[in-house]
Amino acid sequence: MNRSEVRKELVDLYQASSKHSNYQVLPDILQPEIGKDVSVRTRYERERLQYILDNLQVEDRTILDIGGNTGYFTFELIGRGAALHYCEGNEAHARFVKLAADYLGLSDKLAVDNSYFNFDEIYGDYDIVLLLNVLHHVGDDFGDKDITLQKARERIIEALVRLSCHTSYLVFQLGYNWKGNRDICLFQEGTKREMIDFVLGGTKGCYEVEKIGIPEMRGGSVSYADLNEKNIARDDSLGEFLNRPLFILKSKVK
Repeated sequence: MNRSEVRKELVDLYQASSKHSNYQVLPDILQPEIGKDVSVRTRYERERLQYILDNLQVEDRTILDIGGNTGYFTFELIGRGAALHYCEGNEAHARFVKLAADYLGLSDKLAVDNSYFNFDEIYGDYDIVLLLNVLHHVGDDFGDKDITLQKARERIIEALVRLSCHTSYLVFQLGYNWKGNRDICLFQEGTKREMIDFVLGGTKGCYEVEKIGIPEMRGGSVSYADLNEKNIARDDSLGEFLNRPLFILKSKVK
């Protein structure tokens, strides 16, 4: 394909219909190429990336992006000197990332794995693992479809514990609603404190907290700030996504 044909396929792949379509903004490097041809929705990727960069060294690091969607974090971290292993079960998303990497001349810095990550059999070690808003889909997008809510909570903790043996740092987010269903909450009250206690209590001995970032609205724009007694309170005016803490955890066992 010529470059024009590749750009057209990238647009088609980015817009391919699924429940996770248009879930990430385009990485800066792709914005001039196809930005005018696609409609994007933000989940505050730039704000989350900035908080990660403020708290972790990524240059010359090996990073695994689990459930990488259309590759915003993957491409932005490659641009900052990291080597990436991208893992994504959605075929259109994985094809988009592979084609974009080839088009941009970045294939030597990126391994693309089109599969749902197997938390039961983890191979390889990494400096950093990104696990952003994936595990609340256990029993839906991946894993045993017949598990109960309680078992899903157990599986989430098991996955985090296993990862502690394979990464120095884990960057983690979790949704409040199991399988994305607002009628099935992972936590009874749906509070940040419940989620933080669940994650830290369940992984005690495996990680120490490097940082926990909390989205705040200031002057009409969102930024992530360190957890404090004020911002730990749930703020329903921000919506469900902006009540999700961003955990940066350091492994105690790796």
